[in-house]
Amino acid sequence: MLLQVSNISKSYGVDPILSNITMQVLERERIGLVGVNGAGKSTLLKIIAGELSFDSGAIHKAKETRLGYLAQNSGLQSDRTIEAEMRAVFAHLLEAEQELRDLEQQIADPELHEQPKRYEEVLDRYSRRSDWFREQGGFEINTRINSVLHGMGFGTFPPDTPIHTLSGGQKTRLALARILLQAPDLLMLDEPTNYLDIPTLTWLEGYLRSYSGAILVVSHDRYFLDALVQTIVEIERHSAKRYTGNYSRYIDLKAAEYESDLKQFEKQQDEIAKMEQFIQRNIVRASTTKRAQSRRKALDKMDVLDKPLGDLKKANFTFQIERQTGKDVLQVSDLSVLFDEKNKPLFQHVSFRLQRGETVALIGPNGIGKSTLLKTIVGQRQPSSGSVAWGSNVKLGYYDQEHTGLNQSNTVLEEVWGLYPHMEESRIRTVLGSFLFSGEDVLKRISALSGGEKARVSLAKLMLAQANVLILDEPTNHLDLYSKEVLESALLDYEGTLLFISHDRYFLNKMAERIVELTPAGTEHFLGNYDEMIEKKHELEEARLEEAAKRAASSSKAAVSSDNVSDYALDKQAKREERSRQRKLEQVEADIAELEQAIADLELQLTDPAIFNDYMRIQEIQSQIDQKRTALSEAYEQWETLSE
Repeated sequence: MLLQVSNISKSYGVDPILSNITMQVLERERIGLVGVNGAGKSTLLKIIAGELSFDSGAIHKAKETRLGYLAQNSGLQSDRTIEAEMRAVFAHLLEAEQELRDLEQQIADPELHEQPKRYEEVLDRYSRRSDWFREQGGFEINTRINSVLHGMGFGTFPPDTPIHTLSGGQKTRLALARILLQAPDLLMLDEPTNYLDIPTLTWLEGYLRSYSGAILVVSHDRYFLDALVQTIVEIERHSAKRYTGNYSRYIDLKAAEYESDLKQFEKQQDEIAKMEQFIQRNIVRASTTKRAQSRRKALDKMDVLDKPLGDLKKANFTFQIERQTGKDVLQVSDLSVLFDEKNKPLFQHVSFRLQRGETVALIGPNGIGKSTLLKTIVGQRQPSSGSVAWGSNVKLGYYDQEHTGLNQSNTVLEEVWGLYPHMEESRIRTVLGSFLFSGEDVLKRISALSGGEKARVSLAKLMLAQANVLILDEPTNHLDLYSKEVLESALLDYEGTLLFISHDRYFLNKMAERIVELTPAGTEHFLGNYDEMIEKKHELEEARLEEAAKRAASSSKAAVSSDNVSDYALDKQAKREERSRQRKLEQVEADIAELEQAIADLELQLTDPAIFNDYMRIQEIQSQIDQKRTALSEAYEQWETLSE
């Protein structure tokens, strides 16, 4: 066990944030911390990291356990260059490397050879420090730095780039790169997927799956949670509950748990009602008084179940339209936009069309110009070349991920009512209530709202617009998991036309009927959702390789070409085997985590005072532990074999 959190409570004034939170983190465990915005997830991470005090409870960790914590949107502030900042992580190894260089100079000094005892001491010191340097990964510093920087999207950045010249999102990604290089025993990440595009997200998932330490992560990215974690800890109504499995498994378990608890509650309520009816009918009859009194005693001793609590209050909204558009909604033809200062194309040769009722996703790496393209389409920016033609009867609704359309000095009520002054205040308040702004919440200033609250205000304005074409730029950013589900449901029922940008792969899979990928050369088009696009890309790449192999075969002698095709076939087979090995490795890692958790749960049972005197039960639990330890040992052997 790396960490034990016991009965942690935290309040701000009279408002409780966390109540008696208990959880544990085991070696190599991957835990997802979930809950609605404001549930206390970030507060708990800060408490564990020692950045925030708590009112009661205790936190236990091994003395040698190193914790690493990256707060949400915490950009790296430094006067160093990118290379200097990353190398600073390995300061202890760089000092050891310098010591080795100094020792090498001493060993090469002829005068030292005339002092045999001193010479042996220096050689011995060099041998020991060299072994330690190798064991600590000293020879892999540059490889590790380059690998992480490339994966986090800094592969093309000059190493001497000053960090203070980077954008906010780039600083956040660099902070994540640095903490990955630090490799703490317990890595705690609060919304690490913010500001990451899909290629970077995919790389990060692979890196964290093979991470040697434990991971505790807060994330609203369901695809990310499903790919990474094996345990979910839910914070709801100030308390924590643990579920085994990834996020999708947690959703299923929670639904089944609620149904089971509700059935037990209803069954007990029926039983109580029947007992009370019997008591009322028979308490005054001499022949049945004793039976009625017996029922009364049984009823008084009964452990009455509380009614299971349903879901927390969620946003609830729909997007309506006033009238339909024509069949052809939008035609973008050979569109280009230039950098203002560099006069180079941000994007060029962009062409696509939208027809009535379509749901189309626009994707591409960070910096390629997706948001600028949407601004150009809605008329907020002029294109350098090309054209944008809208169809008939189009009423446009635009959602800006930066929420630049919100007046920071307005209250929530003023912001929405000011746009629709003809509506009654009660109607505006009702709409805001469906977006979780009730009572005094509507009098909050926009400037004081969180990212998620600003997103809900923007969505409320968009809902009232009754637009028949929605253009959405990262609509799921800052929304918690539950609000995302409500947004998905509303958009799935929307009868208009939808064009959206998103890096949320779960959202892309659920919503997209067609994908337009923005590239430096223009656009590529794929039918289907994100997973179907990835599958199609793999097919195209395999076809390209096969075609390349055929061309190579036809342009050389028969014998040589035969060898080339054979090499290609072997290479293709090797790639297939590597993918198979990786899948097996991931499954074994999941099995290991499950077995370790099962053993920990059984060992926890042995500490129960109720079991101390039950010799047979102790034997039974110990037998289960031994069986699972054997299975765990076999799983580790499999893991070592697959990892070689």
